[in-house]
Order: sequence, then structure tokens, then C-alpha cells
Amino acid sequence: MDVPYYCFAIGISVTFFASIFYYITFSRILIVTNCCSRDHLATYAKDYQAQFILGYCSTYIFMQTFMIPGTIFMSLLAGALFGVIRGLVLVVFNATSGASSCYFLSKLIGRPLVSWLWPEKLRFFQAEIAKRREKLLNYMLFLRITPTLPNTFINLASPIVDIPFHVFFLATLIGLIPASYITVRAGLALGDLKSVKDLYDYKTLAVLFLIGSVAIFPTILKRKRTY
Repeated sequence: MDVPYYCFAIGISVTFFASIFYYITFSRILIVTNCCSRDHLATYAKDYQAQFILGYCSTYIFMQTFMIPGTIFMSLLAGALFGVIRGLVLVVFNATSGASSCYFLSKLIGRPLVSWLWPEKLRFFQAEIAKRREKLLNYMLFLRITPTLPNTFINLASPIVDIPFHVFFLATLIGLIPASYITVRAGLALGDLKSVKDLYDYKTLAVLFLIGSVAIFPTILKRKRTY
């Protein structure tokens, strides 16, 4: 099926502005890290708490809704400014809200774009979902906790493969906590990070897959009993 012209135009526009926004976000965080101490930033966030949190949440949710790269740097910033607990709550709230907005946006206009961008991955995802309908929440938790599929793809493809919103919401809310904790905690030492790769070494990935395996274990057990 040919993709309508407007979808192609939207894709080009989003990609262009996403690249600019990603560059600006990354550059600003590097400047902030190098030129200002965490204490000065924390003081600013404390003095203008309502405005700062409102701006932070709006930016994070907007980026998550429209699939703009760079939310990982927003998560690092939350850890640097608010600490682990408050930063984690803030990141999980924003990530879940943005993912939910992306879900409904994709439900309205996303099918042609997703089918065009990831046709094979979409067919694979649809087949896996069909096999795990009875334990769908466990499987979605596994996908959220582990980096098996990109979160952007999950947000866009979930309504297309008929994943109920309540399952999507719960899996997102709970499943994003482990990875968000790692990122937020790394924000405490933001100035020491040289690359995003420093966040997810082999040990960290192994822990995430271990947690994800616990989530999906009931699904595997049920399938063995069925056979």
C-alpha cells in the first residue's frame, strides 16, 4: 500500500525538527554541565519550582508524544536536580504520560506511517501479541523493562495491534521504573558521563533482562502447560 503524501511530509518534518531539537537539548545539557554546578541549577529549580517543573514536564511529554529523541538527557537532568526518588517519580510520570499521548496519536493517524517504516517488525509484533493474549500484561512488562524493542516502536505499534490501553498504561508505568532508576541515578554524577553508552553496560543490561524474565515467566510456564 502506498503511503499518502501527507504522511511522508509529516515524517520528513518531524525528523527535521527532531534532529534540531535533539542537538539543542544535548548541547544545552553539555553547556549546563560544564559551566554551572549542580548546586546552582538546584537553587534555580527551587526558587522557581512551579515554573521549572511545569516547563520540564511539558517539554518531556511533548518530546515523548512526538517521538523526539533526547528524553534520556531529560531523565539525567531530573536526577541531577531532584535526586533519585523525586527524579524517578517525575521521569516515570512524564514518560508514561508522553507514551500514552503517543498511543492515542498513533491510534488516530499512525497506522500508515508505522506500516511503512517498520512493516516486518510490525508483523512480528502482531504475531507475538496474538500468541500471548491471555498473559499480555506480562509480555508488555518484559518489553518495557528490557531493550528488546524500542520504546518508540512500542508506543506507536501498540494501538495498531489492538493492545488495550489499560494494559499498555500499566506496563509502561511499572516497566519503565528499572531503566528510569538507572538513568536518574546516573544523573547524580552527570558531569562524569562521557557518553550515553556509559549508562548501559553489559552488567546493567543483564540485570534488566533478568527482571524482564521474571515478568514474562508466567507466560512461558502457561505455554509449556498447554503443550
